Amino acid sequence: MGGGNGQKSKMAREKNLEKNKAAKGSQLETNKKAMNIQCKVCMQTFICTTSEVKCKEHAEAKHPKSDLYICFPHLKN
Repeated sequence: MGGGNGQKSKMAREKNLEKNKAAKGSQLETNKKAMNIQCKVCMQTFICTTSEVKCKEHAEAKHPKSDLYICFPHLKN
């Protein structure tokens, strides 16, 4: 007649499975959104956790004639 504990548990498992399914998978979209540091000379993007050292390495290797702050104006602060 009514739903027993077994049926309730099954429904809860199915509900949780659907909820957790969206969280798994590729992180490519998340990583694309996090690419918010951009070299103003060549427009290459870097992930938001990129350090000043990595930005300096990029500027020295790719743009030796340009100043670091021309490539990455956010570092002036």
